Amino acid sequence: MESNNTSASQKPTIVLAGATGDLGGRIAKALLEKGAEVRVLVRSDSDAGKVNALQKSGATIVAVDFHNAAELTKACEGASCVVSVLSGLHYVMVGVQTLLLNAAVAAGVPRFIPSDFAIDFTKLPFGNNRNLDFRKEFKERLDNAPIAATSILCGMFADLLTGQAPIVLFPIKKVMYYGNPDQLMDFTTIQNTADYTAAAALDPTTPRYLRIAGDVLNANGLKEAASKATGEEFGLLRVGGLGLLNTIIKVTKALTPNNKEVFPAWQGMQYMRDMFTGLPKLDPLDNNRYPEIKWTSVAEVLAKR
Repeated sequence: MESNNTSASQKPTIVLAGATGDLGGRIAKALLEKGAEVRVLVRSDSDAGKVNALQKSGATIVAVDFHNAAELTKACEGASCVVSVLSGLHYVMVGVQTLLLNAAVAAGVPRFIPSDFAIDFTKLPFGNNRNLDFRKEFKERLDNAPIAATSILCGMFADLLTGQAPIVLFPIKKVMYYGNPDQLMDFTTIQNTADYTAAAALDPTTPRYLRIAGDVLNANGLKEAASKATGEEFGLLRVGGLGLLNTIIKVTKALTPNNKEVFPAWQGMQYMRDMFTGLPKLDPLDNNRYPEIKWTSVAEVLAKR
């Protein structure tokens, strides 16, 4: 009987915040498949259906008040890594994430993975992109905390190309772009990002940054991927230079004041603009760190739409 207890206690415990979201739920599943103990932090108002599904899949559910430091610290005790997949505006991305970081430090957790999952915002100036500014601000707090941190940068979620990101325009068979059609951009599926994050959470030797891309394409490459996926010939549509896109962002933002949405239209445009500049291009890529991961191409994503 004793040997069973020993093997159970040797299973690494990963604390996961934000598991009721799409990416977070997939990370929980990937960790469970890898044999980890997954402790999911939920709020009293979290989606009950999603919480039940996580519990059924084998995760341990811990309801916490993120503003109760003692409660949050207790929830982090004994973990080998805290993974944040929180999503929201400043209050969540800087405020609540800092509360989680402080609890991880107080509980003596050795490692923390923040909710970064983006293009390389470390190369972008402040004031450029609202949602990435939150990550930059939290990065300063994380870098000053006595804990080992690893940010996973994945470019843009390739899944968004099937509709949410207006780049591949299926009805008119065009790939829209601004600026230079040869500028390479990074795309990774949500599933690949989840599998990689799970592997990184269980790897005690990760560096400060890990950069991944399931596919690296320019506008011409996107055009070829769309043509291959649909069997129909796509063309390129250059809307204008990056200056024009900046103007469109300013106008759109002015028309939607006091926006409480996490991803209003202008935020998506800021992200697209940053990718088209090439500034946040991921380099070098760490795709080979976990050889078991099979990377999904943009063409495969578009073919499944």
